[in-house]
Amino acid sequence: MHRDPFDWIDERQARLRTAGLVRTLRPRAADSDLVDLAGNDYLGLTRHPEVTEAAAEAARRWGAGATGSRLVTGTTELHARLEEELAAFCGFEAALVFSSGYTANLAAVTALSGPVGSGTLLVCDEGNHASLIDGCRLARAEKAVVRHAEPEAFAKALAAHDGRAIAVTDSVFSVDGDAAPLAALAGVCRESGAALLVDDAHGLGVLGDGGRGALHAAGLAGDADVVATVTLSKSLGAQGGAVLGPARVIEHLVSTARTFIFDTGLAPAAAGGALAGLALLRREPDRAGRVRDVATELHRRVTEAGLVAVHPDAAVVSVRAPSPEAAVRWAADCRAAGLAVGCFRPPSVPDGVSRLRLTARADLTDSEVAAAADTIVRTAPAAA
Repeated sequence: MHRDPFDWIDERQARLRTAGLVRTLRPRAADSDLVDLAGNDYLGLTRHPEVTEAAAEAARRWGAGATGSRLVTGTTELHARLEEELAAFCGFEAALVFSSGYTANLAAVTALSGPVGSGTLLVCDEGNHASLIDGCRLARAEKAVVRHAEPEAFAKALAAHDGRAIAVTDSVFSVDGDAAPLAALAGVCRESGAALLVDDAHGLGVLGDGGRGALHAAGLAGDADVVATVTLSKSLGAQGGAVLGPARVIEHLVSTARTFIFDTGLAPAAAGGALAGLALLRREPDRAGRVRDVATELHRRVTEAGLVAVHPDAAVVSVRAPSPEAAVRWAADCRAAGLAVGCFRPPSVPDGVSRLRLTARADLTDSEVAAAADTIVRTAPAAA
């Protein structure tokens, strides 16, 4: 009798269920009465009429899909324009658009590591997003994982290596919402001749002058030894990702990055929507400050009520839960009360601490913020 090749899945699912770690999909309706603190629509642009109309017009003109890879038929005038405007807005020499932020990170890490035998060292913050971690795993390079947000740990790893190196970090970490010490990291990199690669997914639209990002805020945008990645699916209300950096870096990615060469290009509708989102951010730069104010107010209200939360450096507020099961119940109770919140549990959180993850939005009113905080406090489990 042949053994069932997938019977291990049933056993694993049973263990996950016992530990309260089974994930389930919950399709959302087009219209919902829930106040959303779970998604990443930081500036409230996903449903903005200018963004949705730009996306619709792009689909009508260019088609529903890109039709092929960027190097074949998948590059439209919209893609080229988006790259030019993103680079100019964020302060970099050039940009390259990808189908997602995930593929942008894979491309940046793997392509900049160089070929086999190049002797490149990747120094990776232990709190980095999964896409950066996966990029480091795929890269044919040496790896060193260092303590979270500690420039001294990066310096020690770099000092022990004789050869090319890249420090890899988020600008704002997606779990706790804390910011990396970018200026200090850049100084450490320059002492050893290393490059700095920063995922600014949670900084674009939130930090920097008018939302130009964390690297702009740190005075590092456009520097010859700095590369950034961003997403179009958070502050810009669309979909996709991009790598920003020196023109020679972008040219290198076009020729060598596998997630660029072999992936279908970003859909024209997403490019059109992102362009409209960027135009809105240029016109209404106060949205960046507003989302930070909302995050700060959410944090103030929940901590004054006795809950434990990490102070937000951008738009993410992380509120600790006593266990995975308690976090799931807490999120469900919030939903029943009309509030959608994120629920982070192991293995999504490397420190093993379960959380509610609240994402501030610039379009929330003061009364909505107060009501949301009240719901979180009122439904909190014991010892949260």
